[in-house]
Amino acid sequence: MIDLKFTIHYSLHFIAPFLIAFFFFRKKWKLVFLIFLASMLVDVDHLLANPIFDENRCSINFHPLHSYIAIGGYFIALFFKRIRILAIALLFHMATDYLDCYL
Repeated sequence: MIDLKFTIHYSLHFIAPFLIAFFFFRKKWKLVFLIFLASMLVDVDHLLANPIFDENRCSINFHPLHSYIAIGGYFIALFFKRIRILAIALLFHMATDYLDCYL
């Protein structure tokens, strides 16, 4: 049986980005959705952890690309128009992972 935490987490990683892209970036929703999906590449830092996956571990400030310093960089990136959508995607990814810490 699929648990609630799993459902919420992966819905926020896949379904919510589609809805955000479609409703807020209607003219270029496909590109925005792909950028949101590409933002999941920050999870490559999970490969540095031992074990690589631990469902009870909070990713925020544990993995380098999920650190508070990195999140600060993603926030600063909001001020640069060329990378703003990527910054939004990365911050949404961090918010999704942060929510996991409390479910």
